[in-house]
Amino acid sequence: MKYFETEKVELKEKVTDSLVKDIEAFLNSDGGSVYIGVKDDGTVIGVPKIDETLREISDIITDKIEPNAIDCVRPEVVYEGQVIVIKLNISKGSSGIYCIRKFGLSSNGCHIRVGTTCKSLSSEMINVRYQRNFMDSDLMIKRPAYFGNITFRTLKIFLSEKGYHLDENFFEQNFKLRNLEGQYNQLAELLSDKNTVPFIVVRFRGKDKSSISERMDYGNNSILLAYDKIRNRLEAENTCVVDTTVRPRVERRLFDLDAVNEVVMNALIHNDYRITEPLIAFYDDRLEITSHGGLPVGLTREEFFMGISKPRNSSLMEIFAKLGITEHTGHGIPSVISKYGKGVFDIHDSFINVVIPYDKEVASLSGALNGALKSSQQIEASGVSITQQERSVVNQLIVNPTSTTKELEKECSISYRTVQRIISTLKEKGLLEREGSKKNGTWKVRIK
Repeated sequence: MKYFETEKVELKEKVTDSLVKDIEAFLNSDGGSVYIGVKDDGTVIGVPKIDETLREISDIITDKIEPNAIDCVRPEVVYEGQVIVIKLNISKGSSGIYCIRKFGLSSNGCHIRVGTTCKSLSSEMINVRYQRNFMDSDLMIKRPAYFGNITFRTLKIFLSEKGYHLDENFFEQNFKLRNLEGQYNQLAELLSDKNTVPFIVVRFRGKDKSSISERMDYGNNSILLAYDKIRNRLEAENTCVVDTTVRPRVERRLFDLDAVNEVVMNALIHNDYRITEPLIAFYDDRLEITSHGGLPVGLTREEFFMGISKPRNSSLMEIFAKLGITEHTGHGIPSVISKYGKGVFDIHDSFINVVIPYDKEVASLSGALNGALKSSQQIEASGVSITQQERSVVNQLIVNPTSTTKELEKECSISYRTVQRIISTLKEKGLLEREGSKKNGTWKVRIK
């Protein structure tokens, strides 16, 4: 094999003092490989003392780099003919910034890989990386609330129902509801009985955002109540179709409620509220849940899909966990993937959009039912009076124009004779006519 130095590959004849800088630079960049036992020109000379060299490398990783990077560097023995080369597989570090312990967080201690060399980070770049390393878990606690009238009656009721004994003297301290300056923080605002934080659920007509038919705001109160209201709305929207022709009967839903619930919880808990609030949108063919902030710092896509948890708002997640709403098991994302696949996740640096497709058959029937409801309303608005049973037959014939009298009897839960009488009455009122033969024709509902 011929070796060349690149942005991702460093060649070293042997272990030297510069190896620590090469490893640290790859950790601060996008990872890479270091081959030991290969000259700069690519000539393979091998490593004579394998065990001794591996110990030296281990000491460098554990003693000379901060924070500990042992999980990010994997040594590998490569056989090149009669000689052995040691390859260090270095992944992008999970911490925001790494440094050479001897020099600390300084330009001499922090580097990144640029081309085939290691470049020092400026003081400004070091500061930005350092702050990013801690902001995801701490900023909600540090950031003061915007809304002043903060009370926690809802939170206390939820906790009491779960059996928690609340000590009023330490309540706010135990749940991290104030920052170091003694101010109520953003966590407190989200959990407060009243606040200015909206949680929007919107319905669009059709398959794009060109026309809004409904907009609901479940916010301005505790995020715990907002979640309850959103969950109830999802249950109400989740149309069920029952196939009664088989035993036991089979139910089909518009979407998998458990999977959608996991996505909604993740959106509420892990959203970056410095940007804006999550959004839930219904379309004719899908449901979209958008949260802001992208993946938390240090969490890769692979780890995200594996269910590894690195909460952006850890204190908020702890409260949801105490209430039994969510768990720390990491099964949420894998359960969504098992139902819908990885393709439903559209992950960007600043947001994550999850697109849940509807069951096509249920969506089609749901649209027909909505059309039937509107048609019944139009009939009554025209001044023609129809009974509840007549309305039921009309709706069923709009949904399924080929329905037989026996099918209408079953679907509308009325007798065979009553169905016949209703059909005659609807014909007399000019609301119903038969197109085609008695055996193969269809019913047409006429709306005046």
